[in-house]
Amino acid sequence: MTIVGVHGIGKYRYFAETGSVGGAAELMRIRWDRYLHAGLYGPAAPYSGEHYVTEIAYYAHLLREDRRSEPTRELRRMEPEEKLVAAAWLKQLDGVRGVAGESLTGMLRRVAGWAVERLGERAEEIAETFVPEVAAYFASGQAAARVKACEALADTIRRRQPQVLIAHSLGSVVAYETMWANPELDIELLITLGSPLGMHNVVFERLIPTPLGGRGQRPPNVARWVNIADKDDIVATPPALGGCFTGVDLDLSVNLDWIDFHTVEKYLGSGALNEHLKKYLAI
Repeated sequence: MTIVGVHGIGKYRYFAETGSVGGAAELMRIRWDRYLHAGLYGPAAPYSGEHYVTEIAYYAHLLREDRRSEPTRELRRMEPEEKLVAAAWLKQLDGVRGVAGESLTGMLRRVAGWAVERLGERAEEIAETFVPEVAAYFASGQAAARVKACEALADTIRRRQPQVLIAHSLGSVVAYETMWANPELDIELLITLGSPLGMHNVVFERLIPTPLGGRGQRPPNVARWVNIADKDDIVATPPALGGCFTGVDLDLSVNLDWIDFHTVEKYLGSGALNEHLKKYLAI
């Protein structure tokens, strides 16, 4: 059994805490094991260090190479590219579409208030992390962060030869592009959690390879694709990927937590992955 994880947004703190890529990846792996254990056996089940995830492919530091710090929590101080990403994203979210006619600055000023009112302060934190990291990744087709993130995942897959790839949030974009760029790699099962892959004008049209005729395709070296999204997850917009991609075997909607609707802890601990991981975990 080999499972490789690909983390999502807001994970630079692990690099800052441990001081190394390896340390950050290992700390995250230990936490993913604990979260997945809760999903497999229930939140009250004692965890005794069971090992489920082989490695986390870590790339968050690559999105910060020109900053070396966490992004500012002030939407009005974003760089121009970040503002464009924010505006394109907000227009797709229920409750924000009505301000599409306002100036860009006006839209950005309203997002924090909308997020807190609808989904609590956690939504504001997600918005203020998601935008700059997506902007850094998609700065160009050959952006250093984009190329290096995919190389980091490809290297992990080559070393570990996993059967399963679990990709959360922005990590699902890294996984998708990595598998297309490296046809010699093979994965039996790709599980995407809280994925923004179908987010129009922010992610979808920027993917490599570019979707044709309004549809992307499952990478040919991925045998099966299961997508799981919480109904309130503002990063998973739209939550179902089958309408955007050919080859999604299952779109599963879950109801995680009205506050922690995007965290990998909630996704892994939800039990939604259990059925799909049984054969790989011998449970």
